[in-house]
Amino acid sequence: MVQADKAPQRPSNFAFLAAQWPNIFAEALRAEDYALLDPRGSLLYCRRTLEQVVDWLYQADVSLRMPLKDDLNNRLTTADFQVVVPSMVRDKMHVIRKLSNNGVHGNQPVSTQISLFALAELFHTAIWLATFYAKDPSLRPVPTSKFNPQVLGPKPATGVVRLSKAEAEKLAADLEAKDNALKAAAEKESDYEARIRALQEEIEAAKKANAKIPDEHDYTEVGTRVYIDLYLTEAGWNVEDPHVREFPVHTMPTLAGTLAGSGFVDYVLWGVDGKPLAVLEAKRSSNDPHMGKQQAKLYADCLERAYGQRPVIYYSNGYRHWLWEDTRYPEREVLGFHSRDELQLLVDRRSQRKPLAKAAIPAGLADRPYQHKAIRAVAEAFDTEARRRALLVMATGTGKTRTIVALTKMLSENRWIKRVLFLADRNALVTQAARAFKNLIPGSSPARLGTDDAAGSRIHLATYPTMMNIINASSEGTLIGAERRGVGYYDLVIVDEAHRSVYQKYRHIFAYFDSLLIGLTATPHSEVDRNTYALFDIENNNPTNAYELSEAVAEGYLVPPRVIDVPVGFMRTGVRYADLTPEEQDE
Repeated sequence: MVQADKAPQRPSNFAFLAAQWPNIFAEALRAEDYALLDPRGSLLYCRRTLEQVVDWLYQADVSLRMPLKDDLNNRLTTADFQVVVPSMVRDKMHVIRKLSNNGVHGNQPVSTQISLFALAELFHTAIWLATFYAKDPSLRPVPTSKFNPQVLGPKPATGVVRLSKAEAEKLAADLEAKDNALKAAAEKESDYEARIRALQEEIEAAKKANAKIPDEHDYTEVGTRVYIDLYLTEAGWNVEDPHVREFPVHTMPTLAGTLAGSGFVDYVLWGVDGKPLAVLEAKRSSNDPHMGKQQAKLYADCLERAYGQRPVIYYSNGYRHWLWEDTRYPEREVLGFHSRDELQLLVDRRSQRKPLAKAAIPAGLADRPYQHKAIRAVAEAFDTEARRRALLVMATGTGKTRTIVALTKMLSENRWIKRVLFLADRNALVTQAARAFKNLIPGSSPARLGTDDAAGSRIHLATYPTMMNIINASSEGTLIGAERRGVGYYDLVIVDEAHRSVYQKYRHIFAYFDSLLIGLTATPHSEVDRNTYALFDIENNNPTNAYELSEAVAEGYLVPPRVIDVPVGFMRTGVRYADLTPEEQDE
């Protein structure tokens, strides 16, 4: 909540926050104070500042609704938040979150370069906040404002005592506990809701007024490499390896038409056999990553000539990353980079993957003709058409689970997939699917995430909330090693009952994992905001394969439905306020 005005105690990049957002300004000031003295402590306060910004947004902006699981990452990824906050600002928020997590919870020392980058991104985030939510035009920052590290003072002498990882984690936990206690106390105050409503009305008017003034601030002044390094490190790569960055190549095409030119690849990711697995071309954060697409291809050509193996191609501006397996698929956007083992699988599958057109469908799993047809349709979509998503529409009772088990086994036996994730919206469906995999594929050892020991299992099953929690924990750095789920962890994701629960709250799962994707449903939707087809990159009303209820009835696999009239008093007689209990009236 807004408190009394507080004037800056010293020059600060965040001085424009002091009048309207004194609490947020106080945290940003601490982040500045620590930037050169204690980078780890600075990152801690950068995150606290971001959390206060986001907390204020959810209080003050009526268009934002709290996610079911209320943590920072979930708040940043809700559909409402994506509408309110532009992608360039959300990207900065995620970068601050990741840098801070790694800084506070990581074992490596934190450099002042990292703390300054995080501060600069926090500065641009604060600029956006004040530009769009200032209650008075005089509180809006100057559009030409730039982050100035000089106001932080000279770098301190060596030997300064800095927070250890344990000390930073304890301080973060203590501060969070105090914040929660203060928040709980504030919510108990008798006029709390009235003050929130008054704030929301005031801010709604401010938003409308500010929307009439163009936002001319340059949000792209910060560099690129630190963010790419962050995502590569997250995927297990050592960016300090001298062979990874600025690797020289010597067969670049020249204007004369020869291959005598030289160049330096921004990043090369190497396999354990010394062959290139991927090239990564980095462009400025203000540029479209696609500006590096052709350059990255030329570098891949050079490395293929030199090492006899074509690398996968990435291009990125630090915020947006694109992957191009140009031997098979068109480019696709990814939310991070693959680990060494995951890239090795992508490269190996070029030669090890077997054609699916004539591959045998496993016997005894899904032997009905329409099930075979569905399996062949997905196989054709994945193999012949080089698609990565498919949607099967099958009437309830026609064996969707048996069909998907057979399809999973066929894809695995033909080297298309290794790890599989089965998602459903209810625990009962997850348990049912786990039982089907176990009974139909002996030795498959399916594991329900959050319940079973997943070590050694290649078939994982989970509800959407469980998977979101795992993704958040992986992103927050609290899951490491084999527990962590990076973007390339799964090769196939199966979505049961794909017509519900996968649009706003949980579609981040399908954007996060760079995998083949199969949806199962009996009732697809084509509404704008609940479009099952769009989720699977398929034309409306044209699924990969469909077996409708009418067909199943006509062919004798199902019986016609019967209508049973069950009288419901509320629907027939309505409800009167005076007849309700006091508790029901309050509700």
